[in-house]
Amino acid sequence: MIRALGAPALLAALGALAACALRPVYDGGVASDASALLAAVRVAPIPDRAGFLVRDRIESRLAAVGEAAARYRLEVRLDDRIEGFGVRGDNRIVRERRTLRARWRLVEMGTDAVLLEAVAGSDAGVDVVSSEYAVVAAEVAALERLAEAVADEIVARLATWARGGRR
Repeated sequence: MIRALGAPALLAALGALAACALRPVYDGGVASDASALLAAVRVAPIPDRAGFLVRDRIESRLAAVGEAAARYRLEVRLDDRIEGFGVRGDNRIVRERRTLRARWRLVEMGTDAVLLEAVAGSDAGVDVVSSEYAVVAAEVAALERLAEAVADEIVARLATWARGGRR
């Protein structure tokens, strides 16, 4: 009896979902406001290792959309921190938190008008073990994951803004 009631309910839910007009933000090559904007963005150099990683991740996401004449510049300032917490009785740190925050803005080339300004960020935990090599490797791996997350957040925000709320 539950299965018999479940199928009509599922069909009704699918019908309602189809009617809600959900559309992808950018359609992988299909011309849209978001893909046109993303294709025209150039990322300004970002200093340090974290900057290299974030810039590389953003550029790879933008390149997937295509390329157009540069109309916008993405400027990113990073704050990369590692803080110790989780202290043992002998005052040794057993856990660290790596935080990567990006203050970024989209600037129209030619006019230098700031079109969009926001903050993106993520953090990750790192266990501090007796091997210094293992701790450094874990910190580097955490930075790589954080760069991915920050790049995803920035590109998603750009695409969403391009799709709806820009002037």
